[in-house]
Amino acid sequence: MTVGTTRRAIGGRQVWPVGLGAMPLSIEGHPGEARAVATIHAALDAGVTLIDTADSYHPPGERTGLGEELVARALSSYGGGTDGVLITTKGGRGRTPDGDWSVNGDPGHLKRAARESASRLGVEAIGLYQLHKPDPAVPYEESLGAMSELLDEGTIGLAGISNADTAQIRQAREILGDRLVSVQNRYSPAIRDSEPELRLCTELGLAFLPWSPLGGISRSSLDGASRQGPDPAFAAFHRVARERGVSPQRVALAWLLARSPVVIPIPGASRPESVRDSAAAAGLVLEEGERALLGLD
Repeated sequence: MTVGTTRRAIGGRQVWPVGLGAMPLSIEGHPGEARAVATIHAALDAGVTLIDTADSYHPPGERTGLGEELVARALSSYGGGTDGVLITTKGGRGRTPDGDWSVNGDPGHLKRAARESASRLGVEAIGLYQLHKPDPAVPYEESLGAMSELLDEGTIGLAGISNADTAQIRQAREILGDRLVSVQNRYSPAIRDSEPELRLCTELGLAFLPWSPLGGISRSSLDGASRQGPDPAFAAFHRVARERGVSPQRVALAWLLARSPVVIPIPGASRPESVRDSAAAAGLVLEEGERALLGLD
């Protein structure tokens, strides 16, 4: 399989093969408004047509939905067209005062959260709405039932799930049918626990959106700062990068794209330079020797 700039599918939508994970733009340590908006604009300039956020992407103690509001402002101030941009947001998680993350899969909460997200984004229907995480205190079918109701009433156009295992993917498929279009799990060169879920998504034709896709190459926004150098376990990515004259992050994203045609990585970024580099991974075709070196064959 080769990797090029051919669009990839989420339901009936076609998007750039690499999206933008907007979480670093609105959680603790986020850049100022001007740089955050410039980063989103740079993504759009580079061809990115999928932007991922969530109502819980805000610093502890600040109001819900700051990340969604930022994305909405950036889109409204963008000088070019945005009709082809798919915004995906998520509901079912929150922030605690100490900076931890909570989960709430109550159907009433999810329906309220989705309607509030649509209002913040300034849309009648959210392009893609994803259940952020299964709530162990709520039967999964009840949370999925809320998603079905949101689809029926037109508050959301497409549905997805996140942090789900294979049984939950199958259950969501049974309840939501073809209106389930995506799964967003953690997956990267370093974290491959979701290999079974990726295989199932490939089988079912569901878009697989790896979050924290640069693990092993870069640290996640959830991991905090680090001054450690490159992990020697992933030296092959750095070797290919040196030989190609590109960043190791771009190689890692090309590796993800080569895993399956349903993969659409959503790397986070907080600088225009980073998002431009990530978007360019869509055009990096890994050669046969590089694929073998990176464990793709």
